[in-house]
Amino acid sequence: MGCAGAEAIPSNGCVRKRTAAPAPSCGRKYKSMDDIMRVAKPASSITGDYYSDVLCQQCRSGGEENKIILCDRCDMGYHLYCLRPIVARVPTGPWFCPSCNDEKTVRSFPFMQKTIVDFFRIRKCTNEPPKENCGASNGGRKRRRRSICLGIQKKRRRIVPFTPSKDPCQRLEQMGSLAMALTSLKMEFSNDLTYISGLATISDNIAILEKGGMQVLAREDKETLELCRTMYRRGEYPPLVVVFDSCEGFTVQADEDIKDMAFISEYTGDVDYLKNREHDDCDSMMTLLLAENPSHSLVICPDKRGNIARFISGINNHTLEGRKKQNLKCVRYDVDGQCRVLLVACRDISRGERLYYDYNGYEQEYPTEHFF
Repeated sequence: MGCAGAEAIPSNGCVRKRTAAPAPSCGRKYKSMDDIMRVAKPASSITGDYYSDVLCQQCRSGGEENKIILCDRCDMGYHLYCLRPIVARVPTGPWFCPSCNDEKTVRSFPFMQKTIVDFFRIRKCTNEPPKENCGASNGGRKRRRRSICLGIQKKRRRIVPFTPSKDPCQRLEQMGSLAMALTSLKMEFSNDLTYISGLATISDNIAILEKGGMQVLAREDKETLELCRTMYRRGEYPPLVVVFDSCEGFTVQADEDIKDMAFISEYTGDVDYLKNREHDDCDSMMTLLLAENPSHSLVICPDKRGNIARFISGINNHTLEGRKKQNLKCVRYDVDGQCRVLLVACRDISRGERLYYDYNGYEQEYPTEHFF
């Protein structure tokens, strides 16, 4: 695989990882290497300016040579950001352009009840519609109102539980779309942070190490989070569906209307030290702990395990049009002394609307100028 420059764009959360190039067909018998070498002509020598006139086949520009990658089959060049989906960095292995790489058809996950239950490890599957007025477990007691002096104390916005689809068949299709996307990337489903031997341990996730401090999740919001986890275990998920777009790859869109401040998902995956992942090609890493001591900083890597948050797209926060698409907020919280990353709706979301969040948050560490 050739590249016109060594520099690459850092990874971000919007770009989707490509599948490997398809293996060649085995139905044809090829000549031996000895036969090929007997008739092969000597290759012409490559000079230092061999790639100086390479143009991007998409925008027909030769600018920004350090961001042009070359196809290993046809030797044509493409800017990293001109490809769809955008490539975050120079691939580590062989790379083929869209013309040379036969696009693989995304197979749908079999919509069988038992298969879905096993895939998501649902403990109690019910076909009954979710109960209305479902709230945090407080024994059915009404919370006593506290008198608040108007104009002195501002009412704080609280996270509310999501409302799953009432139709069990619709819920089955929603989970099936997520299972299809995960299996296409050879990932396992995990709705919690995972700590693997050889990576960071759960004892390394200490929220008090956060640089500048980390906001603590309020008690009412923590009750909502626990309620949503309980709903997960019985097969009730937010009304979301994963769809495949030829330009953006896998994206997530609302299958029903979603209320403002509704809990969407926790960002999950393998937890590792940032220092171990500085040159990793995982394209959806998320900051978990930004410590005063950089050697203690942690990231979430959803390359082997993860949930629907893996497929939610980031916005281009460098443009007004990009910021207008944002309908989720991504916030890191201190939950019982550990760092957690939560995705929450920041406005009402209509059915059919795609989900976008600001990947940077307040840190502004990742370049998003090439996002859609």
